[in-house]
Amino acid sequence: MRAGNLALSNTMPLDTGLDVRLACRTGALDGVTAGLAPGYVQGNLAILPRDWADEFLRFCQANPKPCPVLGVSDAGDPAIPALGADLDIRTDLPRYRVWRDGVLVDEPRDIGALWRDDLVSFVLGCSFSFEEALLQADVPLRHHALGCNVAMYRTSIQTQRAGRFHGPLVVSMRPMKPADAIRAVQITTRLPSVHGAPVHLGYPAAIGISDLAKPDYGDAVPVEAGELPVFWACGVTPQAAIAAARPPFAITHAPGSMLATDLKNAQLAV
Repeated sequence: MRAGNLALSNTMPLDTGLDVRLACRTGALDGVTAGLAPGYVQGNLAILPRDWADEFLRFCQANPKPCPVLGVSDAGDPAIPALGADLDIRTDLPRYRVWRDGVLVDEPRDIGALWRDDLVSFVLGCSFSFEEALLQADVPLRHHALGCNVAMYRTSIQTQRAGRFHGPLVVSMRPMKPADAIRAVQITTRLPSVHGAPVHLGYPAAIGISDLAKPDYGDAVPVEAGELPVFWACGVTPQAAIAAARPPFAITHAPGSMLATDLKNAQLAV
């Protein structure tokens, strides 16, 4: 799926987080959001019933690399004012995933018909935000050049369990020349709220990845001669935890289809 794929004609600007949310809300945007709303923070999504929310928050706190919390809603409230003045979590992502008893059952364009008064929304930091810093430092990103989604893999690294939530760490991979990889480590270390520094460089078999050409999520991205695969913790990790914990009902983002917020990436550096 190509980044920023528009279901309708591309007649609206996608320069801000609000632009992207409105495009999702009107049905104009159906695709990955990498490269859209430059300068604005994008987030992963997990929505759970209130009686599961405290455990999920503890899971995020125990695993801050894959699950850095940017915002949490009140139960039943589709707005998260801290992330956007005009934000409706039910309509403002390009595509969602619906889970029942830990099984993926649907990928709708909006979740208004599924909304309940007991649902709590969690928005987690996304690597699309640190990609802007990498591009500004002239670190090339192949999936941007190819116009496709980033490659994501389930690993043999286990997350820290919290209550019923557990499962494998999911990582995103970007191929880089060694000098670019060093620069990427330096840059992303300063951005812990969007996954921070890589968790692994090179040797994918060491973290349980047998074939880079067969990602578990996203699109395959080739690694060329003289390059290292560089792996960051990924916000798809909660989806693996939801599959393992088997809550009766949950909603997440479709991989690559993020919530664009009104926060600025420049606010995230430490």
